Amino acid sequence: MNTKNIYLKQGKEESLKRFHPWIFSGAIHHTDRNIEEGDTVRVLHSDGQFAAVGHFQIGSIAVRVLSFEDVKIDASFWESRLTEALNMRIGAGITDIPSNNTYRLVHGEGDNLPGLVIDVYGKTAVMQAHSIGMHVSRTEIAQALIKVMADRIEHIYYKSETTLPFKADLGQENGFLYGGSEDNTAMENGLLFHVDWLKGQKTGFFIDQRENRCLLERYAKNRNVLNMFCYTGGFSFYAMRGGANLVHSVDSSAKAIELTNKNVELNFPRDSRHQAFCEDAFHFLDVAKEAYDLIVLDPPAFAKHRAALHNALKGYIRLNAKTFERIKSGGILFTFSCSQIVSKDHFRQAVFTAAAQSGRNVRILHQLHQPADHPINIYHPEGEYLKGLVLYVQ
Repeated sequence: MNTKNIYLKQGKEESLKRFHPWIFSGAIHHTDRNIEEGDTVRVLHSDGQFAAVGHFQIGSIAVRVLSFEDVKIDASFWESRLTEALNMRIGAGITDIPSNNTYRLVHGEGDNLPGLVIDVYGKTAVMQAHSIGMHVSRTEIAQALIKVMADRIEHIYYKSETTLPFKADLGQENGFLYGGSEDNTAMENGLLFHVDWLKGQKTGFFIDQRENRCLLERYAKNRNVLNMFCYTGGFSFYAMRGGANLVHSVDSSAKAIELTNKNVELNFPRDSRHQAFCEDAFHFLDVAKEAYDLIVLDPPAFAKHRAALHNALKGYIRLNAKTFERIKSGGILFTFSCSQIVSKDHFRQAVFTAAAQSGRNVRILHQLHQPADHPINIYHPEGEYLKGLVLYVQ
């Protein structure tokens, strides 16, 4: 089969010279005929010189670059990239730890595999495609994953039903590509949790907060803890292991509350310190009678596109301001944003505004981010999506 080419407009190659892995539709002059979504394409400069190879997709981001070298995207390519990803995590001391069998193996652009996420939960790898090209290549990627991971995994679950463009009409379904297991229990730093890779958010758990949960554990002793937007309760059971007096978990999703209760029970059966509430966060903060001196705010992304940035920042201000009103003097606030378009400066300004509105004396103790298994490609600063602050509130 002939290689399909895409040709750039003159002067639109600057971002590629800086190794940015996205090519926007406005940079394209023309394409060969019969190019379809998910095709692997060669991108050429206006003078015909090779620029990159990647996956084509209809939309604002037209090509996600797989390589800036003129290589064939075949089994050896996938094996090489997956091996690089695994070796980086071995070098960072993330894999093969008896007390922790949960980590991200592939983090999209951060691992030079844009559009692909692979999380490992024990012996199960959960694979998620965020581009048509990765969806089309899922079988080849799974085969390479089996070879690279060897005895580290026994099952591969594919979960992309909600992450691919609806208009693509791919008829995609979630399910096992390899093996098959009903055991959905994994371990993070010695604590157990159920992973809802069938219907849960992301791949079933928020691995990116692993190190931040450890930090919270250090602050939890003898405190009354409120975990807002708790999802599956990660911060809650870390707080309990840290010696919290009580832990309240809040989420608007009944399914999330069910998972939180199951996870707390896994680690602290019949422990009366924990209680979960299926409530809207703002309403709960309005009516809560308990005095909390450690609060976690880890909301879902308030903005998924740049047009929503203004309203997102207003949301962060409102949420944090209400929390400053409720937290006890001497309290600790862990506050986060996972919105990619909300920069660190944007988020810090929003929290600053909330603090000023409250009139509280607030000091920054820690500035938080995503862990090493969620690496940021230095040429793709958009990959730095998770940001957080730990604040001391007088």
